[in-house]
Amino acid sequence: MSPVAVRLRRPTWRDPRLLAGVVMVAAAVALGAWVVSAAEANTPVYVARGTLTPGETVSGADLVVGRVRLGSAEAGHYLAATAAPPSGLVVLRTVAAGELVPLSALGEAAALDVRPVPVVVADAPSAGVVEGAQVDLWVTPELDGEVSAAPRQLAANLEVAEVARPAGAFAVGSRTTVHVLVPTGSLPEVLAALAADGTAWLVLVPGTGGPR
Repeated sequence: MSPVAVRLRRPTWRDPRLLAGVVMVAAAVALGAWVVSAAEANTPVYVARGTLTPGETVSGADLVVGRVRLGSAEAGHYLAATAAPPSGLVVLRTVAAGELVPLSALGEAAALDVRPVPVVVADAPSAGVVEGAQVDLWVTPELDGEVSAAPRQLAANLEVAEVARPAGAFAVGSRTTVHVLVPTGSLPEVLAALAADGTAWLVLVPGTGGPR
């Protein structure tokens, strides 16, 4: 008796086995996408608790942990909160309160090319002069208590590191001391001018200060 030839039929979309396979593949892809998305949405990174200014040593008290949606490549640019923050690092550029802390904003103290200089100002600066703001430094020279020359600009776009405003019973008649970050190359001129008789003025650079 001759064998009977069996013709193989190409599976169609109506084939239950093909449909089941498609559903399983789609479910696996969807699950994988959900897992990746969930992981990216919960990347733990450090966030600045308050404004961090150049020269400030960073500690755990300055940071809080935030969970944000970041891709693996993007997350590598920020300070991961998977371990305690590194010790001994200083801020190289201002990090605003609530901002993710970039790795590029931290480094060794030797890499910092500015120094904080206290400036006692004649009048109370505007409320916009806060940590992280930028100011221009002007001086009015005096001779024997009298103005001897027109005001001149000593430095521009200096960053404010700290503001010590007088408060309480001693506020009346007291002056505000503002610590500004001066490039090391400009220190001799700035320190000499501030040591001479005269009046120092800090002029806020528009758009850089805090609320007024």
